[in-house]
Amino acid sequence: MRRGRRIAVDVGDARIGVASCDPDGVLATPVETVPGRDVPSAHRRLKAIVEEYEPLEVVVGLPRSLHGGEGPAAAKVRAFAQELARNIAPVGVRLVDERMSTVTATQGLRASGVRSKKGRSVVDQAAAVVILQSALETERVSGAPPGESVEVVI
Repeated sequence: MRRGRRIAVDVGDARIGVASCDPDGVLATPVETVPGRDVPSAHRRLKAIVEEYEPLEVVVGLPRSLHGGEGPAAAKVRAFAQELARNIAPVGVRLVDERMSTVTATQGLRASGVRSKKGRSVVDQAAAVVILQSALETERVSGAPPGESVEVVI
């Protein structure tokens, strides 16, 4: 397992959830929810978060269908990740499978007593935590970085 903090990003149309982990990659915690409708502004905020946290890499959740296929949402996230990679280079960006992360996050919030109205503001952060925790576990088990690297195209 590589040592270093990671940032996870759960990209949505309205909001972008952000989570980080400790330098040992043990525990993922929520950071904030970035408004997602104004994409240039969202990229500026994410760049500021990366500068503040100085992560080893950023993992971005890639929405796939239950069968593993990719649709329009995945294409949108790939384009978002490509722009993010350009903005934060030389920090690497990796795409990781995020199937069921929002469902898992929502169930976890409900189980802890957070209701849907209040939950909307934190579900994206919770989904980012789920994505990051899964990526950390994948790397811990396989010994290899999770998902696929996003190459910077200029």
